[in-house]
Amino acid sequence: MEQQLDTPAKADFGIGGLDEVTAGGLTAGRLFLLEGTPGTGKTTIATQFLLAGAEKGERSLYITLSETEEELRAGAASHGWSLDDITLFELVPPESLLDEEQQQSLLYSSDLELGETTKRIFEAFEQAKPQRVVLDSLSEIRLLAQSSLRYRRQILALKHYFSRSGATVLMLDDLSTDANDRTMHSIAHGVFRLEELSPEYGSERRRLKVVKYRGQRYRGGYHDFVIDTGGIRVFPRLISAEHRRPFERELLTTNSPELNALLGGGIERGSSTLILGPAGTGKSLYTLGFVAGAVQRGECAAMFVFDEELGLLFERAKGLGIELQPMVDSGHLFIEQVDAAELTPGELSERVRRCVEEHNARTVVIDSLNGYQAAMPGEQALILHMHELLQYLNRRGASTFLTVAQHGLVGDMKAPVDVTYLADTVILLRYFEARGRVRRAVSVVKKRTGPHEDTIREYRIDRRGITLGEPLVAFQGVLRGVPELIGEEQELLEAPAG
Repeated sequence: MEQQLDTPAKADFGIGGLDEVTAGGLTAGRLFLLEGTPGTGKTTIATQFLLAGAEKGERSLYITLSETEEELRAGAASHGWSLDDITLFELVPPESLLDEEQQQSLLYSSDLELGETTKRIFEAFEQAKPQRVVLDSLSEIRLLAQSSLRYRRQILALKHYFSRSGATVLMLDDLSTDANDRTMHSIAHGVFRLEELSPEYGSERRRLKVVKYRGQRYRGGYHDFVIDTGGIRVFPRLISAEHRRPFERELLTTNSPELNALLGGGIERGSSTLILGPAGTGKSLYTLGFVAGAVQRGECAAMFVFDEELGLLFERAKGLGIELQPMVDSGHLFIEQVDAAELTPGELSERVRRCVEEHNARTVVIDSLNGYQAAMPGEQALILHMHELLQYLNRRGASTFLTVAQHGLVGDMKAPVDVTYLADTVILLRYFEARGRVRRAVSVVKKRTGPHEDTIREYRIDRRGITLGEPLVAFQGVLRGVPELIGEEQELLEAPAG
């Protein structure tokens, strides 16, 4: 008979995203290391860990060798927390160190032998008898130990002492003494590292990863997180394979018969479409047409706009006969202005997921990838991130529309990043000159999900929206910007009078 393995109990962090990364939190009764340079959020995570235990009625102990109790309480108050249900044991003296009464209860760690400090930690533990413990921080203990061997022996002594009581212990290390010291990595049951990145422009970026976790599957790689009022928010790295669900791959048509013909009938549900072209060709306006079509079908849509102020976008859409505000008011359209300098890629993925999973958005627009690229550390990271995001949306049955602005206006144009191979359909927009006027042309250069027209059509943007003409069969070189007439004179689209 197959033996059933018991699932170990977990002590959760009380941070949804971090509990997801660690498959439920910390294994109860084990010792863990949380390391990172000052300012990365160690104390905030540790405090939330103890508060989560207190909410469940567990006894919690915070032993601080680096901050005063007043500082800890002030930091917690800034998030709206109270530490009344957590026992605080402070090994840092106040200004009244010379007061004999204070000397009896407060110890100055740098003036003590390591053995005395450890003894006082044990005494605090025996008095509180906690189920969750935070020790902040190991740097002071490492300084007292003087040598790596003595430091390791003292940490092992602490580990065995805590393990006998069944307490879950989280030790913090600010890496201020020796960032290359890996003593704790071999001793701890699990190791979590926090990092802070400082881009040349914009706010700081924070991320974390699980370096090690014995006997436990976890979500590997880096995960973005932010420190907000109210605590840490972690955005687990998106893995598209976890989100597959069945849906009907129907063909979605637009209000334009010409565009439907160019697309081979329409856009398939659960596919991604890239609209590529120079500035001013109407890439955003094309996406608005697909959004309006989704709302007309009674579906929800979501737009994430990087490059354009929303007020201007609403006015431009109104000029084309598309009223966005009623769509927003009815709850069928979720539209968000994205600041690439402030938003991490992980947080953007989380917002996209929330629109799809909580609001059932079936059409998602990201306008544009140029702005999205500004939020990414590099081109390769952008491609990998977009691959997972597009695969996730496709597997959830959402139709995705991306725009990319190419450099230049006519002739040989380059895109800042090549993601054409990621998209299922690629719509190419171009300027060309004819009869002394600058005109626009559209073609579909790729469609994975079926056949499409291989022609090039002129289109016009006016107060009635986007109007497509017949295929430009009498011209050659339209995509280069300067076409040649190779057949009989052909009628081109004319602007409406008045």
